Amino acid sequence: MTPLDMPMKHGDAGDGASIGQRLSRHDGKLKITGSADYALERQFEHAAYAVLVPATIGAGRIVSVDTAAALSAGAILVLTPEDDLGLAQATTFTGQRPEGAFLPLPHEIRFDGQSVALVVAESLEAATEAARRIKVTYEAAPVTASLVQTPEDAGTVGEQFNVAWGDAQAAYADAPVKIEADYHTPREYHAAMEPHGLIAKWDGDRLTVWQPSQWVHAMARNYSDWFGIPMEDVRVVSPYVGGGFGSKGFNYGWEALVPAAARRLGRPVKLALSRPQNFNLYGGRASTRQTLKLGATKDGMLQSILLTGASETSTYGVWPEQVGAATPLMYGTPNYRGQQRIVQVNTVTPGALRGPGKAPSAFGIESAMDELAYAVGIDPLEIRLRNQPDHDRMSNKPWSTRRLREALTEGAAAFGWDKRPMAPRSMRDGHQLIGWGVATGTFPVIRNYGEAEIRVTAEGRVEVVSGATDIGQGTYTVLAQTAADAFGVPVDEVSVRLGDSSLPGSPVAGGSKLAGVMTGAVHKAATAAREELIGLALTHPDSPFHGIEANTLELKGGRLTPPRADAPNVTVAELLRAIGRDGLTVRRDTLPEDMQSPEERKRAWTTMTTAQGPTVGDYSQHSWCAHFAEVRVDEDFGTVRVSRIVSAFDCGLLYNPKLVESQWQGGIIMGIGMALFEEGLVDARNGRVVNNNLGDYLVPTNADVPEIQVISVGIPDTNASLLGGKGVGEVGIVGVAPAIANAVFHATGKRVRDLPITLEKLI
Repeated sequence: MTPLDMPMKHGDAGDGASIGQRLSRHDGKLKITGSADYALERQFEHAAYAVLVPATIGAGRIVSVDTAAALSAGAILVLTPEDDLGLAQATTFTGQRPEGAFLPLPHEIRFDGQSVALVVAESLEAATEAARRIKVTYEAAPVTASLVQTPEDAGTVGEQFNVAWGDAQAAYADAPVKIEADYHTPREYHAAMEPHGLIAKWDGDRLTVWQPSQWVHAMARNYSDWFGIPMEDVRVVSPYVGGGFGSKGFNYGWEALVPAAARRLGRPVKLALSRPQNFNLYGGRASTRQTLKLGATKDGMLQSILLTGASETSTYGVWPEQVGAATPLMYGTPNYRGQQRIVQVNTVTPGALRGPGKAPSAFGIESAMDELAYAVGIDPLEIRLRNQPDHDRMSNKPWSTRRLREALTEGAAAFGWDKRPMAPRSMRDGHQLIGWGVATGTFPVIRNYGEAEIRVTAEGRVEVVSGATDIGQGTYTVLAQTAADAFGVPVDEVSVRLGDSSLPGSPVAGGSKLAGVMTGAVHKAATAAREELIGLALTHPDSPFHGIEANTLELKGGRLTPPRADAPNVTVAELLRAIGRDGLTVRRDTLPEDMQSPEERKRAWTTMTTAQGPTVGDYSQHSWCAHFAEVRVDEDFGTVRVSRIVSAFDCGLLYNPKLVESQWQGGIIMGIGMALFEEGLVDARNGRVVNNNLGDYLVPTNADVPEIQVISVGIPDTNASLLGGKGVGEVGIVGVAPAIANAVFHATGKRVRDLPITLEKLI
C-alpha cells in the first residue's frame, strides 16, 4: 500500500457525521514516520543532477558564457543563452497564450540572481563545482534596486484598483478630526522547509515531472505548451508539499530547463534550488507603501478614507500587492477613494504569499484606526464596533455572513480587554512594558470548479480520486470526511488519492478556496455513487433486494439495510459479489452545463479564468477575523516579545475544527513574523538580496510563539460553498501585524509605521 492509497483513520472523531469532527490529519503519521512521498525525494537509476548558475549583476546583458572549465570539471551538459531549446510560450494563469519562442535563459539580465546557465553532472557535488567554474561576461546597466529608491509618483496607476464612492476629498477637508500617516511593509519571502525543484523523466514523447506543486493541472499544461506535446502526454506528480504559501502555484521559466536537459541526455534530471535561490528565483510579497487619510467626527465616526499606495513589481512582469484589498471593506465610511501605483524595479516578479494584498492593506487601515481612536479618546475596540458597515459599499451588496462584530466582542471577552487602561505606558512588569492591541482582517470567498471521482472497490471500500493537492491544509482529510458522510460509511473505510495531473481536474490550492470547491465536487460524486449503488441493489435481478419497494434501502455503516427486520442486510462487498460487479466508478464535476467541452474543461482546471470573486451573485462573501495581542517590551533594550494572542474568526462551517485551528495558528505565527522579524534586505547598488538565508532572514521560531487561543464565531454560509464553509487558510495572517504594532504603541507610546518593528525603532 503506497502513501497515496493510505486510508483515513478515525483519530478522535466520535460516531455519526464526520464533517465538523476533530479528526487527526490523514498525512500526520506518514510525515512524522518519514513515509510521506514527497516529489523531490524520488530516486531514479542513472539520474543526473542539475544546478542553476545565477547572474551577479542586477541589470544589463550577457556578452558571453565560457563553459570550458565547467565541462573539464565533470559537467555532462551545460545550457546557456546560446542554446536553442525549441520551446514555445506557455498559457498564462489568466488564459492567454503569447506567440513566439520561450527563452528561459535570455541574454537580458533583469535582476540579480537570474539564471544564466544550467549545469548538469553525475552528482550534485560535481554539478555544484562545475557551475562555480562558469565564467560570464556582462554588460552592466543601471539598477533600480527596490521600492524605497523610487519617488512617490513613480510607476503607473493600476486603474483596476481605483475604488471610490462619495466625495472623499471634500469630506476629509470638512472633518473635525483628521489622521494622516504613511505605512510601509518590506519584501517578505517564502521560507518553506521544502525547496523548489523538480525531477523530469521522458519515456519516448511522454514527460513525467515530479514537483512540489499547488496546481498540478496548470503545470502540466505549461509543460505541454513549452514542449509542444499533448497535455495527456504530460504528467505532474505532487502527492505531498512541504510548504507552499502561494509560491508553488505556478511555473517559473527555469523549470523548463530541466525537461530540456533530460530530453537531450535521455535520462532523468533532478534540480533542487539552494536556499539562497529560494529568495530570488520566484517572488515573495512585494514591498509596499501607502498613505492613509482618515476624516472623522469627534465621536469617532468615520466620514472619509483616502488611500494612495504603491507596490513594487519586476521590469518584465506585473504582480501588484494590492494595498487597498482590505481597506474599503472594513469600515462604514460614507466617502472613500483609493488609488495604487505599480512600480518597476530590478527584482524577480513578486508573487502570492499568504494573504496577498490583504495583509499589508490591513496593516495600514488597522494602524490608522488605532491612531484615530487615540486622537478622539475612544477605546480601540469601541471605535471599531461603532464603524461596522451594514453592507459592502464597493459592490452595494449585502454581506452573506459577516460576524466580525461577534468576533470582536467574543475575542475581547476571552482576552480580558475590559481590564485594559487607555493610556500608553500604563501597564508594566518590572522592566517590561506591557501593551494590548487589537486589529481586524478579512479574506474574500473565491469560488471555482472542481472534479472528483468516487471508486467503490470489490471489497466495499470507497476511494476519493482527484488531482487536487494537499499543501498541508488537510485536503486528504476533509475529502475523506465528505465522502464518508455522503456515502454512509465510516471515515476509516475511505482512501484518498491526490496530487497527480492524470487524475480528475482541480483548481489551484490557493486563495483559501480548495476545500470549498472540492468538498462540493466530492459530495456530488459520492452522493451519485451512493444512489447508483442503491439503484443496482433494487433493480439488478441477482440482487438480494430485487423486487423490494423502491426508495426503501438505506446505506449506513457500509451496509445496505431495508426497513423490514426480516429482509436481507448485506455489506456493499456482498452486494457487488452477488450482482457480479468488481466495483463502480462515478465522476462528477461542478462545472455549469454550458462549460462541458474538452477545451472549456481544460481551461477550468488550468487557468484562473473561471474563478469567481466574492461579489459574484447576490451577496458579498468574505471570511473575517479579530486579533487581540499582548506584547512585552524591554524598557532598556527595546526588544519586543508577543506574550499572548487571542483571535476570533468567522469562516462559516468548519469542516474539521482541529485542522482549521492549525491553519489559523499557522497564519498568526506568520503574522508575528511580518510584525517583528521578516524583512528582505536589498543592496542598493545591484538589487542583491543580502540576507538570502535562514540565518539572516528571520522567521519566528518556537521561542517566539506565545500562547495562541483561537475562537470560531462563524455559522454555515451555503452561499459561499455547498457545505457552508468559507476560507480559513489565508485569513489568519491578516491583521496580526497591526494588532502587534498597536500593542507596541500601547506599551511604549511609540508608533511604528514601518515594518518590521525592531529595537532600533523603539529606542
